[in-house]
Amino acid sequence: MPEDRMTDAEAVDTIWKRAGEIDFCMFVTWDGERQRARPMSARPRRDEHRIYFLADANGRKDDQLARFPKVTLAFADNAAHDYIAITGAATVSEDRAKIRDLWTGTDRAWWDDADDPAIRLIAVTPEDAELWQGPHGILATAKLVAAAATGATSDFGENVKVDHL
Repeated sequence: MPEDRMTDAEAVDTIWKRAGEIDFCMFVTWDGERQRARPMSARPRRDEHRIYFLADANGRKDDQLARFPKVTLAFADNAAHDYIAITGAATVSEDRAKIRDLWTGTDRAWWDDADDPAIRLIAVTPEDAELWQGPHGILATAKLVAAAATGATSDFGENVKVDHL
């Protein structure tokens, strides 16, 4: 392993940090026939080993998660060339205390307040993850241009898989 390669502990730290910074991810479920993805705002709580989501009871996620609780969360920061895929087990509840704890002003775009009976809490317990972290800024652009011009393969960052978060 090269000396500058990220350790698993560093990768785990980066995954939790970047998931919170990126915020929105594609939340991918299985409906028994095909995968379904939708953008959702993630609320990672590393100290609880959970990533929370507020969801509307009118969606189909509840039924999908009851039958097939394994989900994938795909985060992307295209500007930084950072990408994260997290796999875990999801549960759905109506935990009003936790919903109030997670509530932010932007949630008013969907519901009147944290006590709206249509809000469901999805809690994902991460099991494993993969991080792709690319060079940022002008360096990334220069590497892409050089690789395209020369036909060479660019060393475009780091890829780390962790078996547990």
